[in-house]
Amino acid sequence: MREYNMADSPPTDFRVGLVGLGSLGIRLGRQFDSVPNTELVAIADINEDNLVEAGSELEVAASARYTDYETMLAEEPLDAAAIATPNGLHYAQVVAALERDLHVLCEKPLATSVEDARDLYRRNQETDRVIMLGYQRHLNPAFIMARERWATGDNDPTFITGEITHDWRSYYESMDDWRMNPELSGGGHLLNVGSHVIDAILWVTGLTPTHVNANVEFHDEDKIFDKQSSITIEFENGALANVSDSGIVACTREHIHIWDDDGAVYLEGREWDERTGYTIDAEGTEHDPYLDYHGRQTKAEAFIEAVREGTEPPITVQDAFRTMIVTMAAYESGRTGERIDLAERYSFVGDGLVD
Repeated sequence: MREYNMADSPPTDFRVGLVGLGSLGIRLGRQFDSVPNTELVAIADINEDNLVEAGSELEVAASARYTDYETMLAEEPLDAAAIATPNGLHYAQVVAALERDLHVLCEKPLATSVEDARDLYRRNQETDRVIMLGYQRHLNPAFIMARERWATGDNDPTFITGEITHDWRSYYESMDDWRMNPELSGGGHLLNVGSHVIDAILWVTGLTPTHVNANVEFHDEDKIFDKQSSITIEFENGALANVSDSGIVACTREHIHIWDDDGAVYLEGREWDERTGYTIDAEGTEHDPYLDYHGRQTKAEAFIEAVREGTEPPITVQDAFRTMIVTMAAYESGRTGERIDLAERYSFVGDGLVD
């Protein structure tokens, strides 16, 4: 495990600057307000109305509200930056925060290209600052239970299915949301939503992916904005994962089902409610284990704990890098019709796909 230097990180009065004040940014801001000895001292957003509204709700002084995040990073005495901006801005903003020697909590995805993700992976290896990503299923008790069975346990997954659906139909019809801007989004529904399932499968199982084969339905002629996809991920141990993703259905549903020789774990979700899980034993009997969903950490709590204790965060840059490689391989397979050999496609594949 990497070591983190705590010498410059005070145990109290931890100061955070927040970049991005959409609904997700506001939720993060509220989370930091609830962490003891932590203060959200500055906010940044290009929209002045967002600054006024969020500044009032989060009780940030008018003098600490910025339309330019780099000015905020330069002028405010911060310990950490939290980033909740559109995908295409993550890379530059994480780099800027690291260059100010700040800890970073960044929403997913890590970047919008494998090359930028790889650069952040390299920077993460060279810094003693904590960098945590926003794939929140790592904090869910059902997913932690599944990880203890496979990634950190003795069982070996054999068959995996995953699915997530969501209603993005209005975005595709109007094409005026930032998610439909290629420079800001970097892709369509798979990158923005479906990657949650890919990340969860990789993290829970701990398996090393080797090949990706995908059928992708794109909305645009340039094949950037996918609407739905069907993906097969092959793993080094011979296991298969079949992942389906759709942004053109009426509601949000999610499932991840993972089988081994002793049974299975079923992870389920409706809309954006808390995901839950149950197990199936080798005889086919279902079991509903007690899981403490009320005691789970928020992203802000988990991030601050990792910084203060000098430990690895629950969602690492390596986790997000692995997810980026598989997600972008799915896009390439969908565009070309080819099965992607990850080791052949990415010469540096060993950097991030294995520990």
